[in-house]
Amino acid sequence: MSVDNLQQPSKQQQTSPLRIAVLVSGNGSNLQVLIDAMQAGALPINIVGVISNRDDAYAITRAQQTNIPVTVLSHTANGKRMAIKTFETHASAQFATWKPDLIVLAGFMRVLSAAFIDSTPAPMINLHPALLPAYKGMNTHQRAVQAGERYHGCSVHVVTVELDAGQVLTQAVLNVNAKDNADSLQTRVQVLEHQLLPWTILLLAKGVLPLNANDKLPDTISHLPILPLRLCLDN
Repeated sequence: MSVDNLQQPSKQQQTSPLRIAVLVSGNGSNLQVLIDAMQAGALPINIVGVISNRDDAYAITRAQQTNIPVTVLSHTANGKRMAIKTFETHASAQFATWKPDLIVLAGFMRVLSAAFIDSTPAPMINLHPALLPAYKGMNTHQRAVQAGERYHGCSVHVVTVELDAGQVLTQAVLNVNAKDNADSLQTRVQVLEHQLLPWTILLLAKGVLPLNANDKLPDTISHLPILPLRLCLDN
């Protein structure tokens, strides 16, 4: 699908990369995909900062290798694990400095408070490893296998106060194989994640999907199907 054929970007979109802040907790493979796409000029984005709630997350190294500003909010000065309220206070301060146009949760594993979500200075999206609204929360791959699902995948959705309940923007779908277990399914879905997240951000950057959180998401976009937009991939 060619995004350029869907809607011509505005002059501002053509000249101003989308400023993105990314929240991470682990390996950061999806962050790396965004970094690679940014450096290759395939995505009109500027990753202005990365926040990690774990000091051992390899995503930190990925960002540092690209000279992207990193803030680690894992523990307080006395060595205790940082409480969510303290985390959110520091994260908000970073957002005020970085001034992102979009906040992306990519493998971020802490539940954010309603007050924080409601006060973020930019729209916030999350990459979830299941076909929402099915399998909200954790252990999605194991639950899908145990339920005997024929299809599985991942979703990008708007972050709201209710966990994994915001408007689903895009999904990528695959067939579940008879021999799949939780680990193999996770590996296969991760391949989809690496395609879905940059595709979704491109749609946002081009104005195909509305970036302003206050804008009503369209039921249909030109000739596209009703949201969520889907990549149907059998890998």
